[in-house]
Amino acid sequence: MTSAITKLFFAGIFLLAFSVNAQNETYTRDSVVADTTFVNLKDYSTDFVYDMKYATADNFLKAKVYDCAECMLRYKTVKALIAANKEFMKNGCKIKLFDCYRPLSIQEKMWEIVPNPEYVADPKKGSIHNRGGAVDISLVNADGVELEMGTTFDFFGIQASHNFKKLPVPVRANRKYLKSVMLQNCFNSFDSEWWHYNLKTGLKDPVSNQKWECD
Repeated sequence: MTSAITKLFFAGIFLLAFSVNAQNETYTRDSVVADTTFVNLKDYSTDFVYDMKYATADNFLKAKVYDCAECMLRYKTVKALIAANKEFMKNGCKIKLFDCYRPLSIQEKMWEIVPNPEYVADPKKGSIHNRGGAVDISLVNADGVELEMGTTFDFFGIQASHNFKKLPVPVRANRKYLKSVMLQNCFNSFDSEWWHYNLKTGLKDPVSNQKWECD
């Protein structure tokens, strides 16, 4: 009888330890990642659409400047972006990404191609893209069709501004919807570019030149 009780006691201890470890494993991934750590968005969500323009020549530079079509961001930016995307998904939309974190060396390469601060941030100062706190985005509907926003991504004209009102009503509604959800989820808009959003706390982070391996 004593032997049986002893076995049950140790079995109980084992199950308790296993339960604690299992709970720890559930939260390990989030608990060990600091908010300022660079991570790959696709490792945390599969609910985004990607059209990473600078990994192709389909951009205003007319040059491919990224080796990888990946969306790297600081972890806190990823969390806020996922929260915003969940709101969009309630209405059958998803975020489409054009650009995310941009290493400083890429910023320098872009500056070499177009050394104009109206179009490219001077790498001496760096941009919030270089800090992992900015995204360039649009929205797609349930069929994957991009919502009409009035201009293409990286259109450098007054029509791309949030303050430009001479647009069809559906376009203004789409921009307003995009902006309202992003602002509710810890982002700020950029007046002259309807597609650009900064994490409010992103400007506090240092400029980075962190690189990643291509799959």
